[in-house]
Amino acid sequence: MSTETSVSRIPRINEPAPEIVGKSTHGVIRLTDYTSKGKWVMLFSHPADFTPVCTTEFVEFGRRHAEFERLNVQPVGVAVDSVYAHIAWIRNIEENFKVKIQFPLIADLDQKVAQAFGMVHEAVSDTATVRAVFFIDPKNTIRALLYYPLNLGRNVDELLRVFEALQTADQNACALPANWKPGDAVIIPAPITQADAEKRVQSNGSGVDVTDWYFTKKKLAAAAAD
Repeated sequence: MSTETSVSRIPRINEPAPEIVGKSTHGVIRLTDYTSKGKWVMLFSHPADFTPVCTTEFVEFGRRHAEFERLNVQPVGVAVDSVYAHIAWIRNIEENFKVKIQFPLIADLDQKVAQAFGMVHEAVSDTATVRAVFFIDPKNTIRALLYYPLNLGRNVDELLRVFEALQTADQNACALPANWKPGDAVIIPAPITQADAEKRVQSNGSGVDVTDWYFTKKKLAAAAAD
């Protein structure tokens, strides 16, 4: 007997993001409305409007709006609630917490967006979306994704760090170490020939910190000047 469930497939890293067309608090929007203009997109879901954990997240997203803008990131929310519920909840947040919510929130009543991105996990609920986050680049490619349970709010510092790390890696052809934050040294890709490995070891001290042939860090010029 098959043990498969009807849970929709979760899009994977480096795959094209599924196109979405959704009615939102900013009118009908498409994902490509933003990526086609060179923006990164943070597509995220939450379980339900007028719930306390989700409210804390939206308050923090609103407070950190300028930081998302600095990284050229457009947050786009989605939940299986009506646009009227979304509007009422956002107005309630703005009144109670004195923070402006400036990003669109999609009303996904038919679950088309949630199913396309694998946001409904039936082992948790067949009607509420879990806390999914998709990091989508201007080429409309999924670069990273995170999932959280219903009872755990997301760390906005980490969401911003992921975007900054991805952009840093793209701009500098490098990798980022554990716990990397802006200004920290980055990792230079390892050599792929024996001769280059020998050259790498000999290059220690010339702008790079070589621990071994495969493990080399360097400070980026802009970060070093700070």
